[in-house]
Amino acid sequence: MTTDLGKNKNGVPFVDLRLQYENHREIFEEALTTTASSTQYIMGPEVTKFEKSFADFLGTGKVVSVASGTDALRLSCLALDLGPGDEVLVPANTFIASILGLCELGAQPVPVDVDPKTFLMDLTDAEHRITSKTKGMIPVHLYGQALNMDSLMDFAQRHELFMIEDACQAHGAEWNGKRTGTFGALGCFSFFPSKNLGAFGDGGAIATNDLSLAKKISMLRNYGSVQKYTHELPGTNSRLDSIQAAMLNIKLMFLDEWNRRRFHAACRYSDGLKGLTSVLAPFFDPSRPNNHVFHLFVIQCERRDQLQKFLGDRGIQTGVHYPIPIHQHEAFASWDYPKGTCPIAEELATRILSLPMFPEITDEQVDIVVNAIKKF
Repeated sequence: MTTDLGKNKNGVPFVDLRLQYENHREIFEEALTTTASSTQYIMGPEVTKFEKSFADFLGTGKVVSVASGTDALRLSCLALDLGPGDEVLVPANTFIASILGLCELGAQPVPVDVDPKTFLMDLTDAEHRITSKTKGMIPVHLYGQALNMDSLMDFAQRHELFMIEDACQAHGAEWNGKRTGTFGALGCFSFFPSKNLGAFGDGGAIATNDLSLAKKISMLRNYGSVQKYTHELPGTNSRLDSIQAAMLNIKLMFLDEWNRRRFHAACRYSDGLKGLTSVLAPFFDPSRPNNHVFHLFVIQCERRDQLQKFLGDRGIQTGVHYPIPIHQHEAFASWDYPKGTCPIAEELATRILSLPMFPEITDEQVDIVVNAIKKF
């Protein structure tokens, strides 16, 4: 996750996991040694501890850990018995993992355009996508920004839709004091290393207040079994290993503080970019710091590709999240959605650029990025 900046001492990495590790090396290595020497590598006490701690952090009834965020979404779809003929609303601007579980089960993701200000699912457009086959929705708290869950819950209830929250980028974000991932039937999280709460490898979790769904998912992740060699469901192998859980138990203690640091960096970026005509900083409310935990800080620029190269030449790493709306990927050409299906998402895909963002980013590094953009 940390790329060599070469000889450019004024460069800024996109993410710096090495620095986070060095800052907490002693407790990470102690936990690694303790877990390794326990030899309880699968479904051990560190996993049980993390599931309880993360459920307490979220304020939800149950957390079931799994092998990845992708598996969290896939097993959620499986637990809700989705299949061929079922349509599910999804935002057009999201990572492909949001829909892979649906595709695997034969259900149909229906792309919904996004709000041009927040980049999040536009419920006005969603109204026009509802059919007799629509069974549910997977709203995405993209970039760490909490959706307006009051409006979403009202929409879902009016149309009698289930809701799976994709909170894979929004660990700790809140809507009116309630954590993302705790509103819908199921909430999905990823612990990919660069996430706000990241493991030392892949990992994921599903949050729910429905204990029957929690039991079903617990079985599905473990070969459809509660008792060894007795299988009640055709499940799979998707278990968080104990070493990843041990690292997550440590990192969870720092998550709120790390999110506050991200918000501080976002405010500094926003203040520094104010008044520029070449770029547009993301929308957020500085008076509501818990609404956005800034997994990513995403600007808009008409000359995005040129700006990315300009910054890259100066050792400033950036990303594009995401360059292709989900309905325009070659993998889903059979859906036959024409250009213009989601015009705002399609336009944003040509303009958005993610700037360096991580808890340890310094004011000086933010200023280096801002000053470089001013020279563009």
